[in-house]
Amino acid sequence: MSEAEKWPLLPYQRAAIDTIMSHDVTVIEKSRRIGLSWGVSWLAALVASSSREAGGMDVFYMGFEKDMTRQFVSDTADHARILEIPASEIGESLFIDPENPDKDLKIFRLDFASGFEVLGLPSVPRAFRSKQGLVIIDEAAFIDDLQAVLDAAMALLIWGGRLVVVSSHNGDQNPFNTLVNGIRAGRHPDYALVRITFDEALEQGLYKTICLRTGVEWSEQGQDAWREKIIRQYGDGADQELFCIPSPSVGAFIPLALIEARTVAATPVLRWSCDSEFVVLPESARSGEALRFCERELWPVLDALDPKTPHVFGEDFGRSGDLTVIWVLALERNLTRRTALVLELRNVPFDQQRQILFYLLDRLPLFRAGKMDARGNGQYLAEVTVQRYGARVEAVMLSEPWYRENMPPFKAALEDGALTLPADREIHDDIRALAIVRGVARVPDKRAGEKGSQRHGDAAVAVAMAVAAGRSEVEAYGYVPAPSPFAMSTQTPITRDWPIEDEIAAERAGRRDFYGLRGSVRL
Repeated sequence: MSEAEKWPLLPYQRAAIDTIMSHDVTVIEKSRRIGLSWGVSWLAALVASSSREAGGMDVFYMGFEKDMTRQFVSDTADHARILEIPASEIGESLFIDPENPDKDLKIFRLDFASGFEVLGLPSVPRAFRSKQGLVIIDEAAFIDDLQAVLDAAMALLIWGGRLVVVSSHNGDQNPFNTLVNGIRAGRHPDYALVRITFDEALEQGLYKTICLRTGVEWSEQGQDAWREKIIRQYGDGADQELFCIPSPSVGAFIPLALIEARTVAATPVLRWSCDSEFVVLPESARSGEALRFCERELWPVLDALDPKTPHVFGEDFGRSGDLTVIWVLALERNLTRRTALVLELRNVPFDQQRQILFYLLDRLPLFRAGKMDARGNGQYLAEVTVQRYGARVEAVMLSEPWYRENMPPFKAALEDGALTLPADREIHDDIRALAIVRGVARVPDKRAGEKGSQRHGDAAVAVAMAVAAGRSEVEAYGYVPAPSPFAMSTQTPITRDWPIEDEIAAERAGRRDFYGLRGSVRL
């Protein structure tokens, strides 16, 4: 049993403490009033009371106002008494800020027998100078100059300190939300990110604890009614205050200037559309037309790709209303994700979408990974692709959590110059259509364009899928088929130099000898 498990903490409070103690930097986005600061104050008492050999160190707490700072130090003192840890009474002293010498800035102090202390500091960056230990920055989104405070606090990590940044949200342009999105984008791989919403706290016992303290008998119905009342009281601010959804600012998620800066004119964009009568044509006619498009339009682009460069793809599915967009990225040696090809299919039957996609992937050099839209009708195409190409392809059920985790890395790749885009007006419009909905970047429900040529941000989803595929860890393996005795006796090379359509036709005809003559083929 860990030390935290002995304390009267709820599961999310214990999980937060465990994360803090296993990472140098922990960032926690949370709902208001769920007792997280109170939970962390137990950790402050333990860390400050431990010997240096046991991981003890000074603890520095910074809130955005004096009263919350005093409360944290007071809670730490209470926990020390409960744990029977010797500690001094809370003392006060003044912090002299050279830039504001006339301003009264108090420091609250709690000393332990270990020689370490808990200090409640004013919210100015200079308060961290010449200090070393565990830093807790509480309600960070409401600190006046958060970035300067973070810069000063980072210096404490050099000699083994830890940094905890805790806050509810204060708008999507706030430095705290920028830090959160930076972690999701992969810019801070050593940082831990924890997210605790109001509903998650309720599920883990928040209201039951409140009932115990107030003498109210707990019930499921009572909890539901209390939840509705709290949300009603917060009104329009409930999403931000309770559910970790920062209030949106005005403007597109990806600005036009950034899109234009990453545009490369030579990037090929291929389009194929079918009229409403195409779907009732005989199968041979449909497959023949699709093959003709592949050979004339798609093959020259694929043939020009560098055979030594790994490639990934992302796909957003559409059938009669929206487009199917297949976005191929080349993973260059310098880590740039260069758009190698964008393929758009409008009103193309399911079978021909499968035929075209398989044609592309069979000929894609060093095909490494792909992510496909598996919602609704897209589930069929995603499923058969996974069956054919295995774990390299992931069928993605697009959801708010998926957008939350994957849109920041997409934007970061553009901001860092690590992703190129084609010079295409409609694709640019799709990317510009991304907006913040409930604090998450995604494509709004509204469609753009005239009937028959409408778009729904399809290319934006496809490129985000491709970027996600480029970041995925895929097991790569190779295999050489064992030749049949007949193939060895006739010295027929084990190669595949025939069209994939011949393989499929042979399989349907039951001509197993087709494979004996040429080698093993994976259908």
